[in-house]
Amino acid sequence: MKRFVKGDVDGFFALGLDNMLMLILMSNLCQGFLGFSADLFYGKVLPGTAIGLAIGNLYYSRQALKLAALEKRNDVCALPYGTSILTIVSFVFLVMYPVQQMGLNDGLSKAEADLMAWRAGLLACFGSGLIEFGGSFIVYHLRRFTPRPALLSTLAGIGFAFIALDFVFRSYAYPLVGITTLGLVIIAYYGGVRLKFGLPVGFVALLLGTGIAWILHFTRDSDIVPRVSLQLDSFGLHFPLPVFGDIIAAWSLLPIVLPVLAPLGIIHLVLSLQIIESAEAAGDKYDARSSLVVNGLGTILAGTFGSPFPTSLYIGHPGWKAMGARAGYSVLNAVFIALLAFSGSATLLFYYVPVEAGMAILIWIGVSMMSQAFQATPSKYTSAVVFGLIPVVGAFSALVMKHAISSASVMTGTPLFTPELNETMVNVRTFFSHGVFAIEQGYVYTSIILSAATVYIIDRKFKIAGLWFFAAAILAGFGLTSQYTFAVTDTVAHLGWQWNDWFWSYLAVGGLLFAIPYLSSPHENPEGH
Repeated sequence: MKRFVKGDVDGFFALGLDNMLMLILMSNLCQGFLGFSADLFYGKVLPGTAIGLAIGNLYYSRQALKLAALEKRNDVCALPYGTSILTIVSFVFLVMYPVQQMGLNDGLSKAEADLMAWRAGLLACFGSGLIEFGGSFIVYHLRRFTPRPALLSTLAGIGFAFIALDFVFRSYAYPLVGITTLGLVIIAYYGGVRLKFGLPVGFVALLLGTGIAWILHFTRDSDIVPRVSLQLDSFGLHFPLPVFGDIIAAWSLLPIVLPVLAPLGIIHLVLSLQIIESAEAAGDKYDARSSLVVNGLGTILAGTFGSPFPTSLYIGHPGWKAMGARAGYSVLNAVFIALLAFSGSATLLFYYVPVEAGMAILIWIGVSMMSQAFQATPSKYTSAVVFGLIPVVGAFSALVMKHAISSASVMTGTPLFTPELNETMVNVRTFFSHGVFAIEQGYVYTSIILSAATVYIIDRKFKIAGLWFFAAAILAGFGLTSQYTFAVTDTVAHLGWQWNDWFWSYLAVGGLLFAIPYLSSPHENPEGH
């Protein structure tokens, strides 16, 4: 098989576009939402990300060539590899932002709080890589006791709420850009429409969205572009250097990071295995262990060199293979991202291409993640998937509510994040914000537990379901779920053992499940044997 074929160009546009959107999203969230300095973003975050992507893409390209030579084939497609939108969004909103706010509330300067937030992201990234690396040797055991619906439902909820729904709101704020490009993506991807001249749909949607955005900017003075300044001083060699000291300094933040890190690391691990199985179904049988090991090493290296965002195998190998992509597209992607990051020229991309131009593709990704949870799950477990979605929707509802309350606090000049807020919400709007804030804490754990327990209840394996509820009780007792306290501008987890109501409730349900054999009718077979 040749190192480069014509189809690699199409594959590169598709994969490069996806990774380019992830870089734009990183810039918007890190420099815009979190307010990181250009030195931190261009000097640490981007070079570290590029290192992880380059190592992984080059390995998977070589892996494809070796498989082609071994099997004497010319149609082997490398595993697609990039950064994960799930961890970008999750680590920003659920790791770095809370830590940054905690630092500001404790009296740190903005620069000091940013440093603490970035270090928390490094710890999350490095830890995620360790989970993926170590888990690659035991992944089959993980899949054995954690049902697939429990792993996919959390992912589906995050994809739908934090990715698709959030960008749908933005699409309707800028309908000429958002709805127009979304229509093109829906027609092409769901209608099976191929554009003339083999133009990639995502690339066309990005050009169309960017063109409309700049037209609106010049004709209506729309604020859609530019969102960030053109930072010409970022040009120059940004050679990545290890940040071991910062990772070590971040270990004290592990109790805050762990509730997000642990389940996401496991989810990524299992999804990566499923991607490898999907590639095998398309005709490319890769060694699972080595593929997963390198996937984890890529994330570890990204964190080691300054990136708070893990790298990941991408869903959709059969699609890239159908485009005609082989091994070369991975090399092109590695070179492209490295040039953008190491030279600082990514600022041109961030300035001229607004994230709104590509949000239709992100909405499609979010919807696809939601759809996959139902498509890859037997119909009898649909309810288990839905129960897994509820905590994620609750967490998104909390985020929306906090945006509104923060805006009201600025307008009135009065801090509104106080314990009295819950009582006011109930009395004035009959809205139980206390429950929303409770389900938000450690919602990834809660999602997995509710979904897994429901699967085993459906299968009438009540004792196993009871064990999941006992696990939920322990997590609630330690404050890894449900338990929270009010900060100045947010609600944050309250870690430390408490005999709280959530602990006793989960314990009661677990006990009930163990008692089912003695409470059910004699003709019932509660264990389903």
